[in-house]
Amino acid sequence: MGHLEGVEGFLIDMDGTVYKGMEPIPGAKDFISYLKEKNKPFVMLTNNSSSSRSHYLRKLTGMGFDVGMENILTSTTATVLHLKSKCKGKAVYPLGTPQFMEELQEAGIEVSDTAPIVLLAFDRTITYQKINHAYHLLLQGADLIATHPDDLCPTEDGYDVDVGPFIRMFEELSGKKALIIGKPNPAMVEMASIHLNVPVSKLAMVGDRLYTDMRMAVENGMTSILVLSGEADEGSLQESGMTIDVVVDSVAELVGRE
Repeated sequence: MGHLEGVEGFLIDMDGTVYKGMEPIPGAKDFISYLKEKNKPFVMLTNNSSSSRSHYLRKLTGMGFDVGMENILTSTTATVLHLKSKCKGKAVYPLGTPQFMEELQEAGIEVSDTAPIVLLAFDRTITYQKINHAYHLLLQGADLIATHPDDLCPTEDGYDVDVGPFIRMFEELSGKKALIIGKPNPAMVEMASIHLNVPVSKLAMVGDRLYTDMRMAVENGMTSILVLSGEADEGSLQESGMTIDVVVDSVAELVGRE
């Protein structure tokens, strides 16, 4: 794809990159169709842990995207893999939506009110009771794990508060440092590389966020493609001081660039 020659697989952010809320970004469906036509493996990658993979599949196909379950990976998926490999046998006290809780339980992760791990996700159902209970568990020695670090979640009307401010609140109140699993954590890159069977050096990250999508690309040696259809703009890019390989207004501009 022009100066993207050598890229063999694509990691594509969802919120702000191919859709906002329930509205697809113009040209995004054509970009996905183009990748399939050119036999370029790809995965839709999101830090949003408020919903399950099946939810995202229904959402994407409902908008007309030609994708399957194999094309979707979330920060919840990466978090489950971490818990199973690094925290074997440990229960968690999750702050998350019912969908998030269901996905944990389906994966065999034990949930307990007295768990040694407070697991913080993007929780649209968060309450004072949840916050206060998690705080007291942390004071009693529980570890703090978060699915991702995003401050804001794009919607069709703007942005909603995401998990980032809650991470900082719990860190300040408890003195604990959160372990963050999702983008830009290398665990997400490793999981996607294995899933696509493409070396990390041959992957490109397409996204709208500098501090997650582009940071992950730069720090892991992937080709970085910034779209200006979501959170980042030219001003924030200049302020960041980051060197990005490709900057476009939207993924529509990537179609046919060979």
